[in-house]
Amino acid sequence: MEHELKSGIEYARHDGLGISGDLYLPKGPGKHPAVVAVHGGGWQQGSSAFHRSWGAFLAHHGIALFSVNYRLIKDGRKAYPEAVHDVRAAVQFLRAQGAQFNIDPERLGITGDSAGGHLAALVALAGDKAPFAGAYPESPLAKISTAVKVCIGVYGVYDMAAQWQYDLLNRPGDNIVQKFLGVSLLDDRDLYFESSPLSHATRDRNQTAFLLAWGSEDDTVNPQNQSKAFLLALKQAGFFARTTVLQGAAHFWNTEPMDEPGSYSGFLAPRVLRFLQEKL
Repeated sequence: MEHELKSGIEYARHDGLGISGDLYLPKGPGKHPAVVAVHGGGWQQGSSAFHRSWGAFLAHHGIALFSVNYRLIKDGRKAYPEAVHDVRAAVQFLRAQGAQFNIDPERLGITGDSAGGHLAALVALAGDKAPFAGAYPESPLAKISTAVKVCIGVYGVYDMAAQWQYDLLNRPGDNIVQKFLGVSLLDDRDLYFESSPLSHATRDRNQTAFLLAWGSEDDTVNPQNQSKAFLLALKQAGFFARTTVLQGAAHFWNTEPMDEPGSYSGFLAPRVLRFLQEKL
């Protein structure tokens, strides 16, 4: 199936700043399911262009993808909870405005890798709850739900305190979680709990299906205390949760072209597609 790309769609205006994304649309008729895609980059770099391959792949198979930008750490300024509010708005935008793009507002999902996996999972689990809901009451999207049917996390950060501890030992000069939250774990443990998707993996929110993927050799985001710990919490709370482990993969490969020999994203792609076709 052919696809159409609509670049630079402004989906929200927060604190005077326009937030945009790129929408990859199937060209076929009918209402299409859609997925919001949240890029990685340690909450401090990256852009919507990171999901070019995924956008084309999913749109070719009849699923729209909205690859979004969001506010990043800049000049030493934190980006939490601002980044969460931006990603929330992307889901709200598709639900409210999707009909004009032949998108089915009842069949929405979200995906993200690394820092994007954190934001995607947090919105999927807690987007309609305090302290995230209602941040911009003047927005025309303010009362639109951020509920999604599926969430796909690729080597994501799900426990912020565990990542802070890991960074302290392995990259003490660049504690990305502390920069993102703007405070040390030693000064505000409540904030680390609040901002962790794992904290929100409770039975009252288990209507969302999850697919978690990670590389067996990831030494940037430790699978043991992130993806595996999150998976356990999801299963304990009765979520539908599946996994894909990419043997030999390290970190940050989800932007690879899928048609390259040995591409890890190429390996993941048919598994993601099958999951979406079953659950979205």
